[in-house]
Amino acid sequence: MIVSAQHVEPGVPAPLPLRTIGDIRAALLAGHGFPGDKEAFETDLQRALEGSSETDLTSVAAVIVDYRGRIRLYQDPDFDIAVQEGIDLTMRLKREARGE
Repeated sequence: MIVSAQHVEPGVPAPLPLRTIGDIRAALLAGHGFPGDKEAFETDLQRALEGSSETDLTSVAAVIVDYRGRIRLYQDPDFDIAVQEGIDLTMRLKREARGE
């Protein structure tokens, strides 16, 4: 029997299980997500539920997919780097536009 170790990036958290509304609520309650997401999720979910029919829950699914993505973004260690690169690029373009 051959046993090999799997490569694991150090410091990269394992993805959270986000299969259910309960999983999303638990992740937001634990602080995963952006500021205000915990409260906004409940508001958006309630609004989607109230506007849905019993045969069309498309808007509810959209809320779930949106917040699952937001939690995944928040967990991504490269997200902060990408945001900073965007800010740096914007500042550089503004300086160039002003002729600096």
